[in-house]
Amino acid sequence: MRGSASYQSAELSKVVFKEGAKKEDRINPNHEHYNCVASFNTMKAYRNVWNNFFNYLKEHFKLKNCELITDEHVKSYFEYKIEYYASKQYAEKISSALGKLEFALNKYSIEKYAFRNKEPIKYDFKIRQNILSNARNFNLIADNYHNRTYLNPKELIKNLQNENHKIAASIQLFGGARVEAVTLIKYEQLKGTKIDSVINEEVGIIETKEKGGKVGDVLVPLDIYKKLENYLVENDKFKIIYQHYLNDLKQASKLSNQKYHSSHGLRWTFAQNRVRDYQQKANYSYYEAIQKVSWEMKHFRASITEHYLS
Repeated sequence: MRGSASYQSAELSKVVFKEGAKKEDRINPNHEHYNCVASFNTMKAYRNVWNNFFNYLKEHFKLKNCELITDEHVKSYFEYKIEYYASKQYAEKISSALGKLEFALNKYSIEKYAFRNKEPIKYDFKIRQNILSNARNFNLIADNYHNRTYLNPKELIKNLQNENHKIAASIQLFGGARVEAVTLIKYEQLKGTKIDSVINEEVGIIETKEKGGKVGDVLVPLDIYKKLENYLVENDKFKIIYQHYLNDLKQASKLSNQKYHSSHGLRWTFAQNRVRDYQQKANYSYYEAIQKVSWEMKHFRASITEHYLS
């Protein structure tokens, strides 16, 4: 299927949206309205998730045709959302929307290929249910708002078993990088060093491209930068496996006797520490500090930083 994310989601919604369809028909496997959506607001909510998912695939996988979606794409997207400690309700909405997308794609494929005497593409996104279950079991989704900073982040990193995980976690803690910025780093992203005027120390510069395609610099301690540089001199790229990284953080949390907050907890900790540095070491006002930190975290509005400050 060709077209924008909005166009493709609109085409798929035509397959499943049957306004006013009776519930008894929607739960009857033998009825043409089986498993269809009857509410306009529900369909709108699903389409919003679909559009976000399709744009994610375009950005991260260069995939522009929704017919080529696999369970691996679903896994990557849903884990990406869970990483940012989604609310319980939002995680469940994503899972439900992805389930409806599976149904829509299967129905669309059957209708498309039936008259061509070709086998339709079969879609199976049950991985979404496993991810949601794991998120619930391991407290990766929030029932309400709470502070997600690590009380002793340096001890957490010390207890990580994998050396590359230590580098990745340090970049998140001291540079505020999102997880997608540390799972893959290439040598050309290293941009040398400079004096960080906030803390008046020499730091390394890593150029990253993160959520929404935002490009910017992440500043990290010189020793971490040198470790990364030395690794990239000897290796083609710095790459870690997302799930292995989370598992290591989870175990390190237990070993350091602190609550596990996924990798995003390191970004929370960065935000609080960096605002403090701006105020105490560089004499910025509170509002100047949160705006500066917001930009460093690749946001725009200062108020977003307050989300991390509890």
